[in-house]
Amino acid sequence: MARLRTAILNVVGLSQRHLGEHTPNLQRLAERNAVAAVAPTLPAVTCSAQATYLTGELPSKHGIVANGWYDRELAEHLFWKQSNHLMQGPKLWDILRRDRPETTVAQLFWWFNMYADVNFAITPRPLYLADGGKHFDIHTTPLDLREMIKGDLGEFPFRQFWGPASGIESSLWIAKSAQWTEEKRSPDCSLVYLPHLDYCMMKLGPDHASILNELAAIDRVVGELIDFYESRGVQVVVLSEYGITPVSRPVHLNRLFRERGWLSIKDELGTETLDKGACRAFVIADHQCAHIYVPDASIISEVRTLLDNTPGVGEVLDAAGKARVGLDHPRSGDLVVFAEPDAWFTYYYWLDDARAPDFARTVDIHRKPGFDPVELFIDPAIVFPKLKLAGKLLRKKIGLRTLFDVIPLDASLVKGSHGHRPLDPLDWPLLIAPSNRLGGASITATDVHRCLVEVCQG
Repeated sequence: MARLRTAILNVVGLSQRHLGEHTPNLQRLAERNAVAAVAPTLPAVTCSAQATYLTGELPSKHGIVANGWYDRELAEHLFWKQSNHLMQGPKLWDILRRDRPETTVAQLFWWFNMYADVNFAITPRPLYLADGGKHFDIHTTPLDLREMIKGDLGEFPFRQFWGPASGIESSLWIAKSAQWTEEKRSPDCSLVYLPHLDYCMMKLGPDHASILNELAAIDRVVGELIDFYESRGVQVVVLSEYGITPVSRPVHLNRLFRERGWLSIKDELGTETLDKGACRAFVIADHQCAHIYVPDASIISEVRTLLDNTPGVGEVLDAAGKARVGLDHPRSGDLVVFAEPDAWFTYYYWLDDARAPDFARTVDIHRKPGFDPVELFIDPAIVFPKLKLAGKLLRKKIGLRTLFDVIPLDASLVKGSHGHRPLDPLDWPLLIAPSNRLGGASITATDVHRCLVEVCQG
């Protein structure tokens, strides 16, 4: 009997309200399969959602409490780390191999990709040079795939993967890498990450007129993948991690904490950095979720009161609240807050933009103590941004060090976000799968794992 093979396409930001005339390929797939809205993992962010789909557990068990968190022993925040060892518990491929040890798996740009026990993997991984430079690159499993795939497809378009130039090019390259992997290795299960909608919906808002064109663009990419896989006898599943909803209110919790004297601020060459290990309380922000760490336990009631009375804060979770939603893990903050539907949390802690750290005006996903969607924008105050960027690129190419300080500090530019659970299920992520076991119009995020196992096993 021929082996059953499956491709799982993660179309970030896709929800049921997007199925229709602007997404004909996705619509056709939905019409001949089962479709369910997914009550999103909390927080509804990339790393937490993917970990729940892969393990069938909530963050309280798998440990991925957000895209980043504070390590109390290191006294450092850890954002967008890539080791699969951070995700605790058996993963999808472990379950599939219990009955069929020979099962092969490709993980293509899903997060926590490095050192996962999969057969083939491709993930973005810059090379950080000793002189402070950064060279864009990818990491692969096995390692020799890196030069092979770059030789066939060209360099991964890293600047289109995140930052002001983000666009369809990165999703196109990932889709081509999925086809390349299928042609070269024919894995039993392929996990493919297509991030395009994430960028435009956060930048412009999900209701912006141009989003219809972006939906059509990602639908073409998905349609080509569906046709390709099905022509090779591979069944296709489509899912997403969260839906993106409009926002208009950035909330600067760290600034409020600073005004109360709870932050420790260090002067570094005329700019300010957050000295987290010496703070009485501070915030690690991630979209519409924020983890509140309170090293000084004597002020936790005062911190809670401030949060309860802060406009834009929708819900404050203490120990009992974290347990209720599955966030009671040692990595979580002492308190966890979720924003009101039209609000989101920044990491900003400085009160004077002239004192902002140098990384604030750059694309720097690791150094910032929180997620920063403002990295999607070029500072509108720059008169000739293309000329300025060209000059900086030239300096870099001739070996001179330069800072790409072109990101604004205006959080009001951001028009879309995610992280909480939207009230309307049409804004929830979705699952399209060849299964009659989805259990109704909506399922939980942990149910997605069960469905993926069932679909892959047949």
